[in-house]
Amino acid sequence: MKMAKKVVTFGEIMLRLSPPGFLRFGQARSFDVIYGGGEANVAVSLANFGAPVDYVTRLPDNDLGDACVQFLRQYGVGVDKIVRGGDRLGIYFLEMGAVQRGSKVIYDRAGSAIATIERGMIDWKRVFADADWFHWTGITPAISAGTADVCLEAVMVAREKGLTVSCDLNYRKKLWKWGKTPREVMPDLVTHSDIAIGNEEDADKVFGIKAPETDVIAGRVEAEKYRYVCEEVARRFPNLKSIAITLRGSISASHNTWSGVLWDQAEFYVGPTYDITHIVDRVGGGDAFMGGLIYGLRTYGADRQRALDFAVAASCLKHSIVGDFNMVTVAEVERLIGGDVSGRVSR
Repeated sequence: MKMAKKVVTFGEIMLRLSPPGFLRFGQARSFDVIYGGGEANVAVSLANFGAPVDYVTRLPDNDLGDACVQFLRQYGVGVDKIVRGGDRLGIYFLEMGAVQRGSKVIYDRAGSAIATIERGMIDWKRVFADADWFHWTGITPAISAGTADVCLEAVMVAREKGLTVSCDLNYRKKLWKWGKTPREVMPDLVTHSDIAIGNEEDADKVFGIKAPETDVIAGRVEAEKYRYVCEEVARRFPNLKSIAITLRGSISASHNTWSGVLWDQAEFYVGPTYDITHIVDRVGGGDAFMGGLIYGLRTYGADRQRALDFAVAASCLKHSIVGDFNMVTVAEVERLIGGDVSGRVSR
C-alpha cells in the first residue's frame, strides 16, 4: 500500500504554565505544565486523525528541549526534522478565564531558540522530500526578523517543490515588536500560499479588511457578512484558492457560539453553528479548525461543504479539552456532524 505524503508544519512550541483550574496568577502556588503552540497543535490534530505529519521547529539542546520532543512524539507527530540549538525554550503563562472574566496570556519567549533562527539552519529540501503540504501561521514571522526570513525561505522551497501551502493569519499584537508590521511582512508570505484561514478579526488586523456591521462581542456573528472579507482577501491575493474564517460569538468567557465559512474558487460555504455553553479550554480552537480543514480538504476532495463541516465540528470539540492539543478522533468528529450533541456516556 502506497504511503500518503506528509503534512509539514513549522513554528514555535512553548512551555505552557497555567495556574490549576481557574485560579488567577496572584493566587497560584503551582503551575500545570504542558507544551503547545499553533503549528504543533495543528500537527497533533492531524496525527490524531491518522494523517502522517512532521513538525519542524528549533529547540534548545537541553532537558526541556528533550521533554518537548518526547511530548510531541507520544501523539504520533514526526519529530526527526526538529533542529537543536539556541539558549532557551519559549514560555507562555495562561490564566484561564470564566464567565465574564476573560483569559489572559503572558509571553516569555524573547531570545528563544527559534527567535534566533537563521536562514540555512533547516534543510527545507530534505524536510519536504516526502511531503505534499506545508502549513505556517502568522505567529512565526511575528517572533523575530529571523523567523520571518526562515518562514519565507520555507514557503519558497515548498512552492518550488509543488506542495500545497496553507497559512493561518493568526494576528498576535503582543508579538510584532521586532521592527516591522504585519502589513509589511505578511503579504509576501500569503502571496505564495494556496489556502488561508483567520478568525473574524485577523483580516482586519493584518490587511485592514473588515466585515461590515459585525458585533462579535455581543455574540452575534452573521456568516454571510464574511463573504465580503473572503472576496476582498481573494482580490488582493488572487493566488489563494480557498479562504476560511472561523466565527466566534463571545457571549462570555464560558459561553461562545462557534461556526466557520469557506470561500473556494468563488463558491461560498457556511458551516453549522454550535452553542458552546460551558467552555473547558478555548486555547487552540483555531488550530483545531485548521487541522480539521486540512484533513477535510485532503480526505473529502471536491466535497468542500463536508470539509468545512468537519473543521467546525472538530474545533467545537476542542473547547471541551484541557490543553493546546485537540485530542479527538475522526469518529468523534463524525458523530457530532451527524447530530449527536448529547454528550452521553459511551459504553
